[in-house]
Amino acid sequence: MILFETERMIVRRFAESDAESFFRVNGDPDVMRYIRPAKTREQSDAFLHENLIFYKEGSVLGRYAVFSKSNASFLGSFSFLYLEGEADFHIGYALVPEAWGKGYATELVQFGMEYYFSNTDKRHLFAITEPGNLASQKVLLKNGFNKKEQMEEPGTKLDVFYISRGSSFSN
Repeated sequence: MILFETERMIVRRFAESDAESFFRVNGDPDVMRYIRPAKTREQSDAFLHENLIFYKEGSVLGRYAVFSKSNASFLGSFSFLYLEGEADFHIGYALVPEAWGKGYATELVQFGMEYYFSNTDKRHLFAITEPGNLASQKVLLKNGFNKKEQMEEPGTKLDVFYISRGSSFSN
C-alpha cells in the first residue's frame, strides 16, 4: 500500500521482501546515530516483523519504505509513531547515506505533514531530535515546525518540535 508520493519519491508500507532494505537503515550505525543503536541482521528482521504487524487498516501509524521514483532505489524509511506523553504522533525519517544532502528529508517532511493533516483529525504533529542533530532540526524549522521543549529519555535528552494544523511553512 502506497502511503503517499512526492515529486521524487514513493512512500509505501514495508513488506517481508524489504528485509535487506530495512536492515540497510536499521543496521547502519551512521544512519542510526541520532535515532537508536544499530541492530544486527537478526534484530532488524524481528523489528521488521513487529512493524508489519503494526500496520492497521485506516491508520497512518507505522514505519514506511521510501523509494526513488526515477530508478526505484531504496532511500530510507519514514514514520508516523505515537509520541510518548502526547495524544498526537511524531513524524520521523532515516535515510541511507547515499540519499543525504539531496533534499529528500525536507521533501518527506513537507509531504508527510500534508498527508498527516489531510488524513487525521489531529491538531498537532510532533518531531523529536537529539540536540546534536542539527541537520534534522534545520529540516523541521524549514518546514514550519517550532521548538516546544526538551525532554529526557533514559540516557539522552531530546528536543521536541511541533507544527499545528493550518500552519504555513516555507520551502
